[in-house]
Amino acid sequence: MDDCAPVLIDEAEMARRCVRYEDLVPCTEAFIDRRTPGCEGNENFAVIGPGVSESAGQFVHVGIPHGFNVGGARQTPGTFNSQHSHEREEIFVVHSGVFRFHFGPDRQDGSIVLGEGDTVSVPVRIFRGFENIGPGAGYLMAVLAGDDPGPVTWAPYVFEAARGTGLVLLKDGRLIDTAAGDRVPPESAVMQPATEEEMRRFRRIHADDLEGCIARSDDLEADPNSPLAGPGVGECPVIGEASPAEGIAAAPIADRIGLQLRRVRLTAGAMIAPHARMEEEVLFVHRGGVDIIWDRGTLSLAEGDQLTVPKGLVRSWKNTGPRDADIVVVRGGDRPDGPVWVAA
Repeated sequence: MDDCAPVLIDEAEMARRCVRYEDLVPCTEAFIDRRTPGCEGNENFAVIGPGVSESAGQFVHVGIPHGFNVGGARQTPGTFNSQHSHEREEIFVVHSGVFRFHFGPDRQDGSIVLGEGDTVSVPVRIFRGFENIGPGAGYLMAVLAGDDPGPVTWAPYVFEAARGTGLVLLKDGRLIDTAAGDRVPPESAVMQPATEEEMRRFRRIHADDLEGCIARSDDLEADPNSPLAGPGVGECPVIGEASPAEGIAAAPIADRIGLQLRRVRLTAGAMIAPHARMEEEVLFVHRGGVDIIWDRGTLSLAEGDQLTVPKGLVRSWKNTGPRDADIVVVRGGDRPDGPVWVAA
């Protein structure tokens, strides 16, 4: 830390960077399919960055550019998200519930089932959709690579299914609501379903060939070479290539997508010593809780809470609760520099 000025963050600023699960502001009509039967139980969240919502009513909790977007999807049982594709990689971590992911523009390319803690990284230009097949409400943490992930491309059937619901998608990505009195602009401004020729540019991969894009929670292993490793602390690579500066091997999903996703697990009472990082770091508490401690305060995070930690801030972590903690960590860049340790 000798080559950079100390980062001074007060408790108010840290609070602005923290998004509590109970304070999440949903958008129930973020996309053109949201009034289609079976899709009405969807809630969309833009936690860090605007994501890809088509609605002007989407609330963005933290607007600071990170090089990636973090969002969320919450669904009631039986609710599904229609088939769509992105121009950047899309990552899902199941926080609660059980989800079935379908592939192909008409769900014809197979499916996979993910349970709590499981992760999937869906490659670009592949049609996917998902549904909550569990008995209760389910929540997916979603990460999209890039500050601007580009537009959503919907499977052609989605437009026909949305006909008559009042929702119309424009070519500029905006969603208008004719049922609320919005006027439909000239036909040239309205998004049309992709043609057969346009559909041929998308990739067709069967779900069985996506096993290398899946990391099951029960199969994750802590890397003993992680600089965070210590008594009661393990760091599990989930997504990302090998990180030479940290000595960490490639993750089970060894993608190079401009970010790394890890799981940091702390037993009750375990602590990570004071350190700083030079890349963006976002924490999502999957299980348990953790205290983030810095020179001007302490912030306690509970299950479902998220925090984006400022670059260069010296902080320590401590699990002060009675349960083990399991934290999803997203760091910017393909090869993190590793922590800079600071004497307490």
